[in-house]
Amino acid sequence: MAISILPNISLADSELEVTYILASGPGGQNVNKVATAAQLRFDAAYSASLPDRVRARLLELAGSRATRDGVIVITARRFRTQQRNREDAIERLAALIREAAHRPAFRVATRPSRAARQRRLQGKAHRARIKQGRTVRLDD
Repeated sequence: MAISILPNISLADSELEVTYILASGPGGQNVNKVATAAQLRFDAAYSASLPDRVRARLLELAGSRATRDGVIVITARRFRTQQRNREDAIERLAALIREAAHRPAFRVATRPSRAARQRRLQGKAHRARIKQGRTVRLDD
């Protein structure tokens, strides 16, 4: 079964490796006995499902969650059950891939016009005069 991320991107279940580890947090005594935290590993560097542009940006966005080999590791321990933590980890990976696939808008750097700079300086001078009028001068 494939996990649909975007209309043009989906991941095969075989690309995801989920292991369960002991978790801290909610669960009472159960948390000491049952491995409920899900640790998801996704080899982004060699995934055939991702376009090159998305792969590069994904590894950049993953930051410390990515190993040197390009494997993204996500640990989910928010919930008390393995199934909910597994779903949470997959959803977090999907959100990260969606963010990586989003193309930021191209921005052209601009500079303030001469009139805008002049207005800014006039406003500063006006404010300075107002504040200057508030000072109490003591004649010596």
